[in-house]
Amino acid sequence: MFQAPRGTADHLPEEQKYWRYIESKAMEVAARFGFGRIDTPAFEDSNLFIRSVGEGTDIVEKEMYTFEDRGGDSVTLRPEGTAPVCRAYLEHGMHNLPQPVRMYYFCPVFRYERPQAGRFRQHHQFGVEVLGDADPSVDAEVIEVAWDLMTSLGLKNINLLINSVGDPQCRPAYVEKLRDYYSGHRAILCPDCTTRLERNPLRLLDCKVETCHALGNDAPRSADNLCEECNNHWDKLRQYLDSMELPYQIDHRMVRGLDYYTRTVFEVQPVDGGGQSTICGGGRYDGLITELGGRETPGIGFATGIERLTLNLKSGEVPVPDEPSPRYLVANVGDNARIAALELSVRLRRAGVGAILSSGARGLRGQMRQANALNIPYALILGDDEIEKGEVVVRDMESSVQESKPLEKFIEEASKSHAKGD
Repeated sequence: MFQAPRGTADHLPEEQKYWRYIESKAMEVAARFGFGRIDTPAFEDSNLFIRSVGEGTDIVEKEMYTFEDRGGDSVTLRPEGTAPVCRAYLEHGMHNLPQPVRMYYFCPVFRYERPQAGRFRQHHQFGVEVLGDADPSVDAEVIEVAWDLMTSLGLKNINLLINSVGDPQCRPAYVEKLRDYYSGHRAILCPDCTTRLERNPLRLLDCKVETCHALGNDAPRSADNLCEECNNHWDKLRQYLDSMELPYQIDHRMVRGLDYYTRTVFEVQPVDGGGQSTICGGGRYDGLITELGGRETPGIGFATGIERLTLNLKSGEVPVPDEPSPRYLVANVGDNARIAALELSVRLRRAGVGAILSSGARGLRGQMRQANALNIPYALILGDDEIEKGEVVVRDMESSVQESKPLEKFIEEASKSHAKGD
């Protein structure tokens, strides 16, 4: 028997209420902040991610799904959402639009990594990107979008963490300080960090191995090694966040896993979860558009995983509304009434009213059991007598009370009730 590939999951009908809830809240928040939706292809030219994410990153070296297509081109399944949006910004001349350009997206993301709770080889993201404005007030606004989404979903016991990782002017000197510090502890570094020490020292701060993690407590801090411009940006950001009364904390260990981040980085984490259970992460990437061949264009954004959000909604016992379900099950007594039952189902649905036709091979008692099993509140019963009189029997499945109503009047009332949202 076939099974879903390792690291992937089927999202069954009973799970969909969480997905629709998250999507609806995300779209509400995005609209409130003036974001428009963008959808990009599931795969891109591999060089897009090599140039943007960075050759020394775990994503490029270990996690990307890269293959040669039948035309001989190297393509990669999307491992993250920002680079494709930036590519679209360049390709479609969005720099000619009023700046900044605000976009949001929902997309599947593919990374070959070790599956674990809340982490999949295919997962789904909601993300936002703002391109064309370098002011720290934009950083504060994007952070507000993330926090607003988390709180509007009903998540509690979460922390908002921020840091600054500098820019290409001041970061190299800071990276050398990091390398010097960790070189003195090379003997106790894990194998991955031994490699990171040479190729991507910032990621040393993000290691979850206990010995490496402990070293980060006394490591040099990026926010203490900023150039004047980055320091001014950092100071203004915190002033804005203070004035907005956002409950942020500074996390000097925070870095991002992608090379393109500059200055502001931030995350939302569960209070008891730590970095491995991060719900949302993002930051500024002012050099990315230039790296992809465009003119200098600042940018900032974040992404959050739908699967991870679902886990947190469940663990936090957040009440999530059920998906809309049919209001009526149309039952028939005897085979002769089957066509009339089908016609009634069709008329109700075309009027916008949820209705399903019962399984025809069952007797009336079996059809009532079907309505109960599907949690349908009302059964509509048609038999020869009802057809002859132009009536329908309406049965309340909870109270078992039933009454006959003129068919045309019932359809009119059901349509009006649906239109009012009853």
